[in-house]
Amino acid sequence: MTVYFIGAGPGAPDLLTLRGADVLARCPVCLYAGSLVPPEMLERCPDGARLVDTARMPLPEIVDELIAAHESGLDVARLHSGDISLYSALTEQARRLDAAGVPYEIVPGVPAFAAAAGTLGRELTVPGVGQSLLITRVSTLSTDMPEGEDLEALARTGVTLALHLAAHRAQALTEVLIPRYGADCPVAVVAYASRPQEQIVRCRLADLPQQLTEAGITRTAVIFVGQVLDAQTFEESYLYSARRLRRPGASH
Repeated sequence: MTVYFIGAGPGAPDLLTLRGADVLARCPVCLYAGSLVPPEMLERCPDGARLVDTARMPLPEIVDELIAAHESGLDVARLHSGDISLYSALTEQARRLDAAGVPYEIVPGVPAFAAAAGTLGRELTVPGVGQSLLITRVSTLSTDMPEGEDLEALARTGVTLALHLAAHRAQALTEVLIPRYGADCPVAVVAYASRPQEQIVRCRLADLPQQLTEAGITRTAVIFVGQVLDAQTFEESYLYSARRLRRPGASH
């Protein structure tokens, strides 16, 4: 049978994709992180489904559950928050499933940074201001950043940043970023995007540590840094310009 890695989205149950909901509804086994996946999402599982909270399970035990379900002829839904392509620990699980000969498929989900941008009501690419988004994080006790991907090196690009898993390092972030982005660079933080406890902080880069401390935000947040967050003067997209649309044969 098959293991389905499903991106559960940023938290709101209705941001699960239609494909994800369909797969979840037909899998008799579901493994999920109880600290990240809302319980309402589990209501989509079929009656009598085996539900396994992996929040405190080590990786070998999680994989053993996936393999055991496969060997019993059962499809498995493996729910991860956000999208599977970012910080989901898919690679470690997939390596073990490959070794065991267990097939798996990936069902994409809404990434946290996209939900956070929606909450802010902002486009992260603005013509003439910024056309790139650099998604990264900082080193933690569990995961170091590879050589050449430290924040100081990445900041030299000057592009818009989307920082995950970094709210607890706000002071260190500002010390690294201010020399490149400037103390007055706009910053927006969204904690628990799309969830009932969602929080938004907008401030200057220099004020980030104090603002996050006052808001009590230390985790489950995306930090955006860049001029696109406060873009007032910018070029309009050529795609929708009257000049383009007047051209013979032009179409949307």
